[in-house]
Amino acid sequence: MTDFLLANEAILRIALFLGVLGILALAEAALPRRRREIPRLLRWTGNLGIVVLDTVILRLVFPVVAVGLALTAEARGWGFFNVFEVPGWLAFIASVVLLDLAIYLQHVMFHAVPALWRLHRMHHADLEFDVTTGLRFHPLEILLSMGIKLAVVAALGPPAVAVLVFEVLLNATAMFNHSNLKLPPALDRVLRRVVVTPDMHRVHHSIHPDETNSNFGFNLPWWDRLLGTYRDQPRDGHEAMTIGIEQFRTRRDLWLDRMLIQPWRGPASGYPINRRGG
Repeated sequence: MTDFLLANEAILRIALFLGVLGILALAEAALPRRRREIPRLLRWTGNLGIVVLDTVILRLVFPVVAVGLALTAEARGWGFFNVFEVPGWLAFIASVVLLDLAIYLQHVMFHAVPALWRLHRMHHADLEFDVTTGLRFHPLEILLSMGIKLAVVAALGPPAVAVLVFEVLLNATAMFNHSNLKLPPALDRVLRRVVVTPDMHRVHHSIHPDETNSNFGFNLPWWDRLLGTYRDQPRDGHEAMTIGIEQFRTRRDLWLDRMLIQPWRGPASGYPINRRGG
C-alpha cells in the first residue's frame, strides 16, 4: 500500500483535492452558514488563480518537496526517526501529530511577526469565508512555509507515507474548516474535539484582532486548547460577524493583482500579536 501511494502521489493529490473542493462547494451551497454577498465569480477567480500561481512557483523553486525529502532522509539516515529505532506505526502517528504542531506554531509566528503578517494577511483579507478561502495564500508565504516544513522533515526523518498523508489531510481539512457550511451544533461540538470545524476556524477570520489571534489550528484542534489560544465563539455571532481585516475592504482588493501586492501596501496595522499601531 505504501509503495502504491508514493508511486501515485501526484494523481492522488489532484484527485483528492478536486474531489474535496467539489463536494464542499456543493455542500456549502446547499447548507450555507452565512448569506453570500459577493458573487462567487469575483472571489473565486482570485482565490483559485492564486492556487495555480502558488503551485507553479513552488515547483520551480523547490525541486524536492516534503515527501521527496522524507525519502532522501530515510535513505541517508537523517532525522530522529531514522536514527532511533521506533516502531513503524508509532513513527507514523507521531510524525503526523508533530507536523501538525509545527504548522500550528508556524501559523502563530506569522501572526506574531509584523513582516510575516504582511504576507499572511492576504489570507485574512478575503471578504467572505468559504472553501476557497482555505486555498488563498500569498506565494511568498507558501515558499516560506515549504522551507519550514522541509526543515521539520529533515529534523524528524518521518516516514514518507506519513508526510504524504499529513499533507493530504491538511489540504482537505483546510478546505473543510474554511467552508461556509452549516453543521448542527451538536455535531460541531463533537467534531471540534478531533478536527477544526468551520465554526471554530471562522472565529479566526473575524475583523476583531483578539479573535483573529485565536484558533490557529488548521487540522487538529488540540493545540489551541492546550496552549491557550482557543476561543469558542465570535462575539458578534457567526451570521453577523464581519469577515476580514480593517484594511483592504473593497471588492477591487479581491482581484489577483491587488492580492499579490498587498504585503507592500499600507502598514502592518494592529493585528500582529503584542503589537499596536502600524
